[in-house]
Amino acid sequence: MKLRNRVLAVSAAFLLSGTALSACAGTAKSSDSSDSGGDVTLALVAYSTPQAAYEQLIAAFQKTDAGKKIKFTQSYGASGDQSRAVVNGLKADLVAFSLEPDITRLVTAKLVDASWNADQYKGMITHSVAVIGTRKGNPKNLKTWDDLTKPGVQVLTPNPFTSGGAKWNILAAYGPKSKKGTDKEAGAAYLDALFQNVPVQDNSGRASLQTFTSGKGDAFISYENEALFAQKNGQSVDYTVPDDTILIENPIAVTSNSTHPAEAKAFLDFLHTPAAQKIYAENGYRPVIKDAGGPTFPNPSGLFTVGDLGGWSKVNKELFDPSQSVMASIEQKLGVSTSAAPSPAASKK
Repeated sequence: MKLRNRVLAVSAAFLLSGTALSACAGTAKSSDSSDSGGDVTLALVAYSTPQAAYEQLIAAFQKTDAGKKIKFTQSYGASGDQSRAVVNGLKADLVAFSLEPDITRLVTAKLVDASWNADQYKGMITHSVAVIGTRKGNPKNLKTWDDLTKPGVQVLTPNPFTSGGAKWNILAAYGPKSKKGTDKEAGAAYLDALFQNVPVQDNSGRASLQTFTSGKGDAFISYENEALFAQKNGQSVDYTVPDDTILIENPIAVTSNSTHPAEAKAFLDFLHTPAAQKIYAENGYRPVIKDAGGPTFPNPSGLFTVGDLGGWSKVNKELFDPSQSVMASIEQKLGVSTSAAPSPAASKK
């Protein structure tokens, strides 16, 4: 516990100072978050951005009858990296990722049951939207997707071949610029122009935010909850919710090889309660249930979903295939890797 407290203290200090946090930068990192009387340990493997929320959610769950004898190990990192790590043997009782294909990979590997999304929430635990973040006061007046392709503007967004958040960012802009996929050439041309203005592509959304708060770039594309997280932690940022943006849907599932499936399911059930969804909302995530309480969120007039673009299978093939796709072509021209291999900059907590 002393080691864990030191890690948390250092992380908080880095956040508040605006420097980069290596602890959230790329691959899994594990630590123990438990109550002293626990006799069952669950392994939570998640993408990087909801780390603070899960710290609070675990503590709240451990105060309930169902959770008082349960402790947790936690692993956070870029969503795609985390998904591949589970396939390669990282222990997980629950997986919480940025986007559905990272769960689908585990279904294919028979590590998550095919019925994982058959519930009333379609397997989702939180929602968000993609936003444009800027320096405080928005000195360059960057409010629209077109603004991000202007000469001299530096935009931060992660590498889509490691980061689920990066895929959401790209789809958020591609949707309106391609007229929801009906004008693919226009959408591809926009992405090509956008990435000419991206000076660095980190391997996760949290790492990209840390690069921005350390002083790099004029704007960043990210989850709404990431911008709120930065503001909550004293960072000098503003953000704009574009009229046309994508609904981000974050999945969660119990693994089929969990050693404690009943306890894992109990935690999953707790996460869908109003009390837990309010904690998510207080951390900037849009609840998946009604009347969760907490802050309210704006409703963009042109909000669309990945389904409006044809679904994940289609957009992954057309935009994100590592060999032949729109983004593969763009990255190859820029000399950026399209490999899904985890970054050596590890992040374990």
